[in-house]
Amino acid sequence: MNQMGMTRRQMLKMGGILMVCSAIPAPLLAAASQESDGAFDKPLDRLSSFIAIAPDGSVTAFSGHVDLGTGIRTALAQLVADELAVAFDSVTMVLGDTDKTPDQGPTIASATIQVAAIPLRQAAAQLRTLLVRLGAEHFGVSVQDMEAKDGRLYPAGKAGESIGYGEMVQGQSLVLPLDSDIPLTRERRYIGQPVPRVDIPAKVSGGTAFVHDIRLPGMLHGRVVRPPYVGADSSAPLGHSLVSVDKDSIAHIKGIVKLVVIGDFIGIVAQREEQAIAAMYALKVEWKPWSGLPDLSRKGLHQTLSDLPKTPRQLRKDEGADDAWNQSPVRLSRDYVWPFHAHASIGPSCAVAHFTDPQHLELWSGSQAPHDLRKELATLMKMDEPQIVIHRHEASGCYGRNCADDVTADAALLARAVGKPVRVQLMREQEMGWEPKGTGQLIRLQGGLTQNHEVNVYRMQTCYPSNGSTTLALLLTGAVNNQPVVLQMGDRTAIPQYQYPKMDVVCEDAAPVVRSSWLRGVSALPNVFAHESWIDEVAWMAGVDPIAYRLRYLKDPRAIAMVAALKKRADWQEGAAYQQRPRDQRILKGRGFAYARYFHSKFPGFGAAWASWICDVSVDTQTGQVTVDRVFVAHDCGMMVNPAGVRHQVHGNVIQSTSRALKEFVSFNSGAVTSADWGGYPILRFDELPEVDVLLIENPDQPPMGAGESASVPSAAAIANAIFDAAGIRLTEVPFTPKQVLAALRNHREKAQ
Repeated sequence: MNQMGMTRRQMLKMGGILMVCSAIPAPLLAAASQESDGAFDKPLDRLSSFIAIAPDGSVTAFSGHVDLGTGIRTALAQLVADELAVAFDSVTMVLGDTDKTPDQGPTIASATIQVAAIPLRQAAAQLRTLLVRLGAEHFGVSVQDMEAKDGRLYPAGKAGESIGYGEMVQGQSLVLPLDSDIPLTRERRYIGQPVPRVDIPAKVSGGTAFVHDIRLPGMLHGRVVRPPYVGADSSAPLGHSLVSVDKDSIAHIKGIVKLVVIGDFIGIVAQREEQAIAAMYALKVEWKPWSGLPDLSRKGLHQTLSDLPKTPRQLRKDEGADDAWNQSPVRLSRDYVWPFHAHASIGPSCAVAHFTDPQHLELWSGSQAPHDLRKELATLMKMDEPQIVIHRHEASGCYGRNCADDVTADAALLARAVGKPVRVQLMREQEMGWEPKGTGQLIRLQGGLTQNHEVNVYRMQTCYPSNGSTTLALLLTGAVNNQPVVLQMGDRTAIPQYQYPKMDVVCEDAAPVVRSSWLRGVSALPNVFAHESWIDEVAWMAGVDPIAYRLRYLKDPRAIAMVAALKKRADWQEGAAYQQRPRDQRILKGRGFAYARYFHSKFPGFGAAWASWICDVSVDTQTGQVTVDRVFVAHDCGMMVNPAGVRHQVHGNVIQSTSRALKEFVSFNSGAVTSADWGGYPILRFDELPEVDVLLIENPDQPPMGAGESASVPSAAAIANAIFDAAGIRLTEVPFTPKQVLAALRNHREKAQ
C-alpha cells in the first residue's frame, strides 16, 4: 500500500476522478469540501471526500483519524480494498491531513474502526456499486452480469473483455451524498487477515517515518523556555508571570537567529539545534513566585481528592437503593486511590512549521486531533482556518494527548517570527513535566450485603478532576484566559457490568488540579480497579471462587463465553482466593482475575471490546517486590480487521498497564512536577515484562469493536487480586510499589498475631 498522499488539486489535474462525499451530520464529520478553483461545491476547509480513483486505477482513501502507532493505516486500507474489490497495494490512505481529510474529531476512545471507519467503508461500497452500474452500461449487460475484481470490471458471457476502474471513471466527476444504507461486503479477501503493517519498513530501515524525521530546505531550529510552574494548570499565573528576560545572557552563543518573547511565551531560534539548546539553558529569566499546588504526594493524595470542590452527577439510582443499604446486615466500604500518570512518551514531542507566505501556515505535527488543533492555531495566530494546513505524521507513542499540540503551536509562533521553516523539539524534562497528565481519581464504594454475602446494593462515588487542558501557547501568549476547563469524563465504565439488585452511582466532577488530559482507559481503568477489587473481596468473604461469584451477577452472554474460554486457556483451578501461606516462605505465588467491557464517550456512552485477565504474580516478602509472571488475556472485539494488529494492541495494553499498576506515579512539590525523567518516573523494563498469552475470541459476523484500550482496563484489579491471593493483603492504592507492599505485609502480620 502506498503511504504517500497528494493534494486534491493534484488529483484533479490527473484527469477523471470519481469521488464519493459524505452527508453524515456533524460531529462525525464536517460538511462537503471544494477546491478554490470551483471543483467542489463548498469551501476547502469543510472536507468530506472519502474515496478517489485516479485514471491509473489507484485508490486514495481519506480518514480524519490518525495512526498512533497502532497499525490503523493498514487496517483501514484492508477495509477499503475489500469493499471496493481492489488489491491492497493499490490503496493509499491519507490520515488526519487537514487539507485533505474529513474532520472526524480526535483519534480517541478506540473509535477508529468501530465508528470513524463506517462512512469510509460505506463510501467504498457505494463506489463499487456505481462502478458496476457504469460497467453494465458500458458493456450493455445487466448489473447482475457484472463482476468487480482487482480493480477491473468483467461482463459475464464476454470472455476476455474487461475495463479498469481508472478507465471507467475517465471524464467522470461525480460528487454524491453518501448512501448510509448501502450494504457492506461479506467478501473477506483482506479483512480478517494478518496483513503486514505498511508503516514498519520505514521505521526499521531508518526511513522517514516520524514527524521527528521531517527536514525542510533552509530549516532553522527552535527551543522554548517554560515558566517554572511545571505541569500546573489554571491555578498558576500562566500568561502573566514573566518578570524579565536578559537577552544579553545568550549573546555569546553563536548561531542565534532570534529571541522571541510574547507574554509568557519564550522561544529561541538558531541555525543549529545544539545552539538553540545551549541558549535555552543559558537564558536568564525571572518569573513571579508561585507555589499553589495542593498535597499530591502518595500520603496526601487521598485527602486532597476528598477535599476537592465537586459537582455530583447522578449516573444511576435504582428505586429502593437507600432502603436496601439501610436494611443490609453486612456492609463493605472501600476507598480506592488512583494516581496522576504520565503518558511517558519515549521520544519528546516535535513539530515543524513553515509560512509558505504571510497568509498560509503549513505544519507537520504528531497531534492526535489535527482538525481541533487547527482551530486552536487559528485563534493563536489570528488566522482563518483555511489558511492553516496540518500534515499529520506519526510521533512517539502518546496513548492520549501528550505535548504534540503544544510543540506544534510553539513551532508556529517561532516560524512566524523568523519567516523561515522552524523545527521545535522539546527536551525530556519539558515533555515529562508539561505533558497533560492522566488525572488522579478517588473512588468510594459501599456495598450492602446479606448474611450470606450476596449483594443487596452497590453504591459508588467516583471523583474525577477534569482533564480539559488548553494548548499551552494559547495560555502563555494570553490568547485565551487561564480558566479551568471542566469536562465530564469521569463516568467511563462507572456503571458496573454486574446486575446487582440495586445501584446508586454518582460521578463527582471537579476542576483540574494540574495540567491533565485523557490517557489510555481514561477514568475506566480506575473505576474498574475499584469495581473488580471490591467484588473480589466480597467473593473471598463468601468463601466462593472469585470467578464463580462474579458469574452470579454477570448476565452478558458474550462476557460469560469469553470468561469460560479464558478459564480453560489458563487452566483456572476453582476455589476461594488466598490460603494461609507458611510464615517462612519468602516468595508467595498468587493468581488473580478481573473482567470489564470498556464503555466510553459521553455518558452513557457505548461499549468497545470485552476483555478479561487472569494473571500470575510473585510477591517477595523480604523486599516487597511484585513480579507479574504471566498474563492470560481474553479479548472479544467482534470482527477483527487485522488479527495481528489486535494482538499487538493487546500486548501493548498489557505491558503499559502493568507498568502503571506496579511503578508509575507522578510526583509534585508545591509548585511543579518533580518526576521529569526516567529516574523519577520509572516504567517497566524489558527484563520485567510478563509472559503474555492472548486469546482472541473469534466473532467474525459481529460488528468490529474498538480494540485500542479495552485490554488495559482489567489490569490493575487483576494484579491486585493476584497479590491478595498470594499474600492476603488488599491493596487499594496504585501503584503497588515495594514500599507499599512491605507496609501492607507488616500490617497483615500484626493483625494475624
